[in-house]
Parts: sequence; structure tokens; C-alpha cells
Amino acid sequence: MILCQISDLHIKAGGKKSYRIVDTAESLRRCVAQVNQLRQRPDAVVLTGDLVDFGKPQEYAFLRQLLQPLAMPYYLLPGNHDERSALRAAFPDHAYLRQSAGRIEYVIDDYALRIVALDTVIPQASGGALAPASLAWLDQVLQAQPDKPTVIVMHHPPFKTGIGHMDQIGLAQPQALAEVVRRHPQVERILCGHLHRSIQVRFGGTIASTCPGVAHQVALDLSPQAASQFVMEPPAFQLHLWDAETGLISHTAYVGEFDGPYPFYDGGSLID
Repeated sequence: MILCQISDLHIKAGGKKSYRIVDTAESLRRCVAQVNQLRQRPDAVVLTGDLVDFGKPQEYAFLRQLLQPLAMPYYLLPGNHDERSALRAAFPDHAYLRQSAGRIEYVIDDYALRIVALDTVIPQASGGALAPASLAWLDQVLQAQPDKPTVIVMHHPPFKTGIGHMDQIGLAQPQALAEVVRRHPQVERILCGHLHRSIQVRFGGTIASTCPGVAHQVALDLSPQAASQFVMEPPAFQLHLWDAETGLISHTAYVGEFDGPYPFYDGGSLID
């Protein structure tokens, strides 16, 4: 199975640029086209939050149009820029969004890799948190299928990154999540967004990671005093390949037109 992860779309109504600079709609269009053209087409796509910029209904309506060409099922998860009720209203046919009341938390059991979504959103706040009820629910869900490889998807990563301004708006009390995850070795990965960078950390007996932004990236400044800034590094998405022998294998793919591919060999010999 191949699971595609797209994160931090920040779509604005009418294609308005985010922060007056970033054409997030065009970046998403290009990403969707590239995912559809992959030689090995993903079985599903998960979008790990900050789907739109201000949680407005018209932003979600535009997001739906932009995602319509995707050739495979996709699953939505809110981030701190999202608004739950507006998201649900814009995607009434996405029944999984209503598996739980209030927080958008769900389980997808349709694939070789089980997808468990957690909602870390605190309304009107940039930082995130998991409710005690969510952690209890996660424990029960993981107990139900201990032998099925599973990924947990959530917006706020449960670890320190070293980027000061982002760590100030991270996930509160991540150790509570670590205690739950450590009891369930079938959890192959915790896939997160929020950071607009590719980051990997050992966490709770597994690996927690973040996906690059599909449009813009957070500036790489590993200082506790790092300013809140972004850079126009290449947009990207990730592909998570499940292999029964190896486990979960993750790749970062950059959105854009690049030269190649070129051969390494000519007539059986390495090109000099």
C-alpha cells in the first residue's frame, strides 16, 4: 500500500495569496496533478491539517474544487487554521468526518495500513492538545486490532523541533500520547503536519514525523528565539510505502518540473 500525505495547504477563497506572497491554490493544483501522474499511484491520500487559512466556508468550497481531480480517496484532518463545523459542512459526503461528535477523530480500516486520525485543535488557538477522552479512545481503538499495522495522523507534532516559534505553538503534554502509543507496537508511524518541514523523531516506541508544506516552508532556524518566518523552498508531499517485510518506508517528493530522469549507465558501463 502507498499512502500519500499532503499537509498545510492554507487555501484562501478565490485563490488569494497567503501572506500576500504564497499562491497556495496553484501549489495545490500542481501537487494534485503530480500525485495523479505518479507511476505507482497512491491507494489513498491523507491531508494533515491547515487545509484552509481562516476556516471560512468559502475557503472550504474552493478547497473542495481543488481536490476534486484527485484520482484516489482522500481523508481530511483539521489543523489550527481550520474550523470543524465548516469543514464538515463542505464535505457532507465524507462520512468519516462524523465518526465522532465534536472533535474530528476517525478510523479507516479499508487498507493494509490502518489509519487512525486524532484531532489536536484548540479553537481560536495556534497550539494544540489532545483531550483525555481522545487518548482513551485511541487506546481502545489500538487494542481492537493489535496485529494490524497502523499509522496515527494528527496536525500538531508531539515533539520539540528546535524551531523556537513553532515549539511555542506545539502539542501540549505529549508524554500522555507517548504512554498510550508505547503500549501498541503495531503503530508504525505518527504522521503530522504544522511544521512545514520534514522532521523525524523517535517517540513512544515508534517514529513521529512531519511533512513539508505543499506550498511554503517554515524557515530553518534552530534557535529558541527563532522568528516566525517562512521561505519559498520547494513545495513537497510525502509517500509512505507499507511493506510487510520492512515496515513503513517514507519518501519526500518535491512538486515541480525537474530535469531528468537520466541514465547512470550506457551499454552496461557507468557513464564517464
